[in-house]
Amino acid sequence: MHVQEVLSKKGPDIYKISPDASVFDAISGMADHNVGALLVMDQGRLEGIISERDYRNKVILKGRTSRQTQVKEIMTSNLLWVIPEETIENCMAIMTQKKIRHLPVLDSSENVIGIISIGDLVKAIIDQQEIELNDMKNYIAGSYPG
Repeated sequence: MHVQEVLSKKGPDIYKISPDASVFDAISGMADHNVGALLVMDQGRLEGIISERDYRNKVILKGRTSRQTQVKEIMTSNLLWVIPEETIENCMAIMTQKKIRHLPVLDSSENVIGIISIGDLVKAIIDQQEIELNDMKNYIAGSYPG
């Protein structure tokens, strides 16, 4: 299975924020959309990502305030990203090795077309395993259509 398949099931929503926005606005946006990270974009260009982990490590634990801190001050700007043709297995390996939970997805022109989370990948793997298990059961029972 490839990233494009995960994105097609997940939907087209890309939640983003400006680098000049306050961290408070970013956290509010994450809460509103029930996500753990937002892409940081400026004039359509991917600048970074801000996550709940960035907030915890770079605001709360540093004694900063979310209303006075700008997203660009704490975002992760050294990004890893993948293309839609990447396999979910390779994405899982990247996320595990780098200890990250989100990967932006860019097309061949480096335009953002989505973002995948570790949860999206786990769900895709479980869904695929359920399909394979049902196919096996049907095959064993003699009712496999193939």
